[in-house]
Parts: sequence; C-alpha cells; structure tokens
Amino acid sequence: MLAYKIFRTPEYQAFQRDGRSAGAPVDLADGYIHLSTAAQVPGTLARHFAGVDGLHLLALDTETLTDLRWEPSRGGDLFPHLYRDLLASDILWSRPLPLGPGGHLTGELA
Repeated sequence: MLAYKIFRTPEYQAFQRDGRSAGAPVDLADGYIHLSTAAQVPGTLARHFAGVDGLHLLALDTETLTDLRWEPSRGGDLFPHLYRDLLASDILWSRPLPLGPGGHLTGELA
C-alpha cells in the first residue's frame, strides 16, 4: 500500500538537498512524520494546505517502511505516522501537486 507525504517547496528542496527530513514544522511539533493514504490525501490537502501553491507529493511503500505506526486521527481514521526521519531511499516517486481553480490536482494516487 502507498502512503503519501506532502511538502511545501522549501521543505521539499531541503529534503532533496539533504537526502533526509525530520518533516515539516507540524511533524517536528508532534514527534513523527504525518503521512496519508490515497483516500486521506484530499482531506489533508483541504485541511492543512487549502490554497497553498508549490506543493510536492511523495509516495512511499508502507510495506517497506520501518518505524511506521497506524494511529487514529481525524475522524477516528487510522493514519500512517513515521517515527523516524524520512529518507530519500523511502521515496518511490515524487511530483509537483499543482493548485488548480477548484483545488489541488491530485490525479491518480494508487
């Protein structure tokens, strides 16, 4: 199963430069990296990134991630939380997540 991380451009650039990331400010504050499933990405975008341009979507394979926990969050849904740095080697693919007139254009996530 795939999980997704959304980064703002400066966070993504730092991740590319360093090959690792402790996450965005919310991740640092909470002590883990927030990820979303494909079904959860639209809600995450609406709640935390509405109207934000310059986002990047990173895909990760949950079967290969160490220190991943599924924990209840928004609405009681189980969300994937990564309790370690995100590494460049964890990423299957990444792409820009453009902001269109009706919101973010996610395309196919599966």
